Parts: sequence; C-alpha cells; structure tokens
Amino acid sequence: MSGTSLDGVDLAYCTFSKTVHGWSYFIEKAATYPYPASWIALLPTLLKADAFTYTRANVDLGMYFGHLISSFVKEYNLIPDFVASHGHTVFHQPAIGLTTQIGSGAAIAAECGLPVVCDFRSSDVAYHGQGAPLVPIGDRLLFKDYRFCLNLGGFSNVSYQDNDQTIAFDVCPVNTILNRFARMQGFDYDKGGAIARSGKIDAKLLADLNDLEYYKQEPPKSLGFEWSDEHVLPLIKDSSISVPDLLCTFVEHVAVQISLALGSFPPATLLITGGGAKNTYLIERLRAYTRHTITIPSPTIIDYKEALIFAFLGVLRMRGEANCLSSVTGATKDAIGGAVYLP
Repeated sequence: MSGTSLDGVDLAYCTFSKTVHGWSYFIEKAATYPYPASWIALLPTLLKADAFTYTRANVDLGMYFGHLISSFVKEYNLIPDFVASHGHTVFHQPAIGLTTQIGSGAAIAAECGLPVVCDFRSSDVAYHGQGAPLVPIGDRLLFKDYRFCLNLGGFSNVSYQDNDQTIAFDVCPVNTILNRFARMQGFDYDKGGAIARSGKIDAKLLADLNDLEYYKQEPPKSLGFEWSDEHVLPLIKDSSISVPDLLCTFVEHVAVQISLALGSFPPATLLITGGGAKNTYLIERLRAYTRHTITIPSPTIIDYKEALIFAFLGVLRMRGEANCLSSVTGATKDAIGGAVYLP
C-alpha cells in the first residue's frame, strides 16, 4: 500500500479464513519502508510530467515495490500465495473515466517472482463508478463490529451500513495537506499535531475551506490530488498565514467536515485508522465535534488496515468475487476489480 500522504510503502503479510460466521483475518508480519527522498520529490510532479517520465516512473516504482517485497519475504521467511498491490495514485478523475495507480504489476511480478493483483480501481471506473473508496467491503466483512470506519490518510474516507447497503465516500484532504506544510518546517509530518496545536485558527480561511462545493455534494464522491491542487492550495496561498496557523486551521477544517459527514446519525461506534489517528490534536478536535464513541485500535491496525484490506481485495479477486461495491461508488454494477500478472 502506497498512500497519497507519501509516508512510505506498507507491506503486510496477512492470512484470511472464512466460516459460516464470516471472514476473519490475522496480520502476521508488517513493516513500513519510508520512501527515499528521490521518490518523495518525483511522485508529486507526475501530475504534470511528460509521457516518458510518467511511464518510466510506473515501471521503476513497480521494480522498487518488487524489490521491497522480495526483501520482506526473505527477512521474515514467508511463503505468500500472491501479492495484492494498490499502487500509487497519480490521476483520479472518475468523471471522465480516468484513474491511474502506478507501480507496474508486471514489473512487481518479475522482480519478486510472485503472482500480482493490481489496478483495483479501473473496472469500477469503467462501469461509471468513482473507483473509490475501495476499503468499504473490507470494513463490512472484517470490521463489522463498528458502525462507522474512518480512515485518516492522505484523504479521509468513511464507510458505514445504511439499510443493508454499504455507503462510503471521501470526506476531505488530511495528510496530503498537513504533511506538505509540515515539510516546510523541516519535518516529514506534524508529530502528534504539535505544530498545529501551537497555531491559531484563521477564521476566513476556515470559512473558505468549509464552503468548497465538494462538501455540498451527495455521495458517491471521491477526491484526488488534482482536486486539492485546484481548490485547496489556492485558498491556502491567498491566506498568507504562518505554517502553524495554517496547520491549526486545516485540522479544524478536517474535524468540522468529518463531524458534518456523520452528524445526522445517532451516537454509535467509530473506528479511526490511518496515520491521522496518531495526530492527537486532530483526534481531540474530532472528539470536540462528534457525539460518536471513538475507538483508536492497536498500532498494527492503525498503520496497516488499508494494506490488510487490499490483501483482502486480492483474495476476493482470486476467488472471482465482487470486491468493488456499486452502492459505494455509484457504478452500474458490482465489479471484480484487479488485473493479474503471473511471474
């Protein structure tokens, strides 16, 4: 799993079993490999790169993923059945039928010598869906004890059951913005939200952010880098406030939007995972706004829930079962997403 927050590549060796009572899982080994500076510099530029640079990055990233997988398998003496790779999202514009996750499946398979399932989103987008979020089927089948599952990654997304249907959507940017500006202070991220906590809210910027048109749309809906670049960054640039004030304001914005997304429901259980779950200031602000009972799980689930679920999507793909829910994405049908590459 490579998320839009650019904090690294998550690898998780997971096992699954199914009984009459449903699915169960176990994360046996997991590790995060921080991106080298060269990839952190390159990946955000691919939105505007030439075709050769983009295509070369797709292959090179696949080889890099394959190398990491080989090292991971060897270090922990593992015997995987296959690799399920989300890839790294570059373009995501489902309104025009476009979504791309780089990290060539063929290159991964050749490098690590294992079958690879990848490109999970394209089938759903071809059926006129958003192609996102994809984790809700995992939330429904693996984390059914919680009414709401919220992921705080590069973007936040939430999933829940409503009248026997799974509903899910991207709520707002989170770490893709917070990490970007923490780096301006010399940090990879704002640890615990300490920088944000030291700042103060800029009322005008907060109001402008909360007034963005996306937040007025009904699901299904999803977000990508392009949306942030077009709608969020210009508002930040125009504000000319300090980085601590910016981070403080944006944390407040995230808390407001998540509370609005869940505000119409009676109090229930809310599971929070993803890197943002470690941002104690953000969690404090969420608690201030929501009536729901927030659960922060073990560090393993916080860090590797998305990797776990994409492994599960791979299991469903190999079983020939739907892993993309039309009730979530707005597609014309449920899809069995994922291309398979054999070594």
